[in-house]
Formats: sequence, structure tokens, C-alpha cells
Amino acid sequence: MIVRLTIPILLLSMILSACGPVSVGSLADPKIEDPLTLQPISPTPVTVSSPTATHSAEETRYQVTATLIPTETKEPTPTKTPDKRLKPEEWQNWPVIPQVSAGARAIFQKGQSLGNNAAAFIKVGDCESTPTWFLGDFDKPDYQIAKDYQYLEAIIKNFKGSYERTSLAAKSGFNAASVLSPFWADPKQCEKKENPLDCEIRIMNPSFALVTLGTNDVWHEEKFEENLLAIVEHLIEKGIVPILSTKADNLEGDHAINLIIAKVAYEYDLPMWNFWLAVQDLPDKGLQEDKAHLTWAPNRFDDPLAMKKAWPNRNLTALQTLQSVWDGIQ
Repeated sequence: MIVRLTIPILLLSMILSACGPVSVGSLADPKIEDPLTLQPISPTPVTVSSPTATHSAEETRYQVTATLIPTETKEPTPTKTPDKRLKPEEWQNWPVIPQVSAGARAIFQKGQSLGNNAAAFIKVGDCESTPTWFLGDFDKPDYQIAKDYQYLEAIIKNFKGSYERTSLAAKSGFNAASVLSPFWADPKQCEKKENPLDCEIRIMNPSFALVTLGTNDVWHEEKFEENLLAIVEHLIEKGIVPILSTKADNLEGDHAINLIIAKVAYEYDLPMWNFWLAVQDLPDKGLQEDKAHLTWAPNRFDDPLAMKKAWPNRNLTALQTLQSVWDGIQ
């Protein structure tokens, strides 16, 4: 700032000096005796230094302000991984044997942190989930699986004790509401106010649950989704992987219940065993004359005649589902 004020004064001095000294006689008013005006003004030499890197406080302030002006940057747009799963409305095309998702693995890991037994599963369903019909053979010491399916021996051994157990959450006549009602709990084995599901969970401490409901829910179809969601969310909270299953029958006439099952499996990214699809090529679609109960044959998986019936197909695909889920969570 000193340099800028000095330069104009220098120029004015040089101009006045070039006009020559000012005498008193040349002034219009001789009475003016201002020494600044009457004395000749001689130019004062001024040395202008070369610019240096030193800046005044004001210059520095503006420079700093300029450097702090934010530059607009565009945030990268995240790329969403496309969901390649079939939609719930396409449930009839879902595979019989499910694949395990990251979500199911996370549920399993949560259960392990809670101390759940990785070698136990429970059955949640109706009479078609009782061991007389469903899976009970695989805990019997004299049962020998067909040669082509010996790869399933490992999963049979892993869950030994779960197959032949009569689940307190799977009884004749049960629907989704029954599982959640303390009224239907076994008073000899369950605690006061404990419902069948919680009772079975407490006794078995499982890591997996085969949920095979729906046939008896046809009479209260409007309540099925609400109750199924309550079951699924409770299992997840406990770190138990729900394995949902479609049913073979269509008592409701429009497959609405299987669609609900698929929607819940899709929403929670859970494995769904599509048993409905497994029986579509069987005589009468694997159903007895009442269009509700399954056709029966022993679990001889290498017997072509037996495999035309629904029950051996149900037990075989259930084992394969357990195998797939077990492999998937490892």
C-alpha cells in the first residue's frame, strides 16, 4: 500500500519540477505566504523495490478466500445389482430344491452366536409333518437309502434325532394360527403361556425349521399371511433359518396360499422348497381322491413304482432341500 501512495506523489513532483521554480511575484495574491506553496518543490527520489513473495494481510485474506471456494463434485451413482430371482407370481417355475442366499446365511450365523444347535431342525406344520409319514424313517437304524442317493447319508447323520421326533409344533389339524396359540401347547412339555412354536424351539434349540403349513389354512385364508409372517419373523429373531414349503393341493382353487408362501420367501430372501412342482408329473398330481392328502408308498427311492406316489417324493426332496441348505450356509 505504501508503494501505491508514493508513486502518485512522485509523478506530481516531477510535473511541478518540470514547470520550473515558482516565484512569489508570479502569484495572483502576494499575501499568500504558505511555505508549502512558495518554496520550490524538488523531486524526491523514490526507490521501488522488486515484488517479493510477501503479501499484505488484505491480499493474503483474499487469496485464502479464493482457495477455499468449494468445487462442485458429483457423487458417483451406485450401481444396483440386478435381482435375477423369479418373482413370487412365477412361483410355479421356482425350482423344487432351493438355493441358499446371503440372507439365510446371516440368519444361521446369528443363530450360532446365540448358541443354536447346528445339527438340529424342527418341523412346523400339520399331520403331514408328523414322523409317521414325514422323515421318520431316516432315524431308524435299519433304513438303507438307495444307492443313487447315498450322497444324502451325510445329511441324515448330521441331523440325527430330528427326523423321528414328534414336533410339538406339528400336529394333526394344525394351521398357522394353532402354532402361535398357547391353547394348543402340550401342557406336559410346555411352560405356562408358551405356544407350540416356542415350546419346540426351547426343547430342540434348532438352527433350521421346515415350515409346511397351508392345507388347513384354506378355511381362514385371509389370516394366513399374517400368521405366517409372525412365524417367520419369530424364527429369524431366534436365529433359526425358516425353510418354507409350497403345498401339493389347491383346495382354495386359485393357489392363493402357495402364492403367499412364495411372497414371504421372496420378501425375506428365504429358501423355499417347491414341493408343489415335485408332484406335478405324478398320477393325480400325487393327491388322493379328497384332493388334500398325499398318495403313499414306502421310501424306496430306487423303486419306480414307489416313486409314482407322493410320499417318497416328499421325503426325498425334503432331504435334498436340507442338503442344499446345509451346503449353502457353509
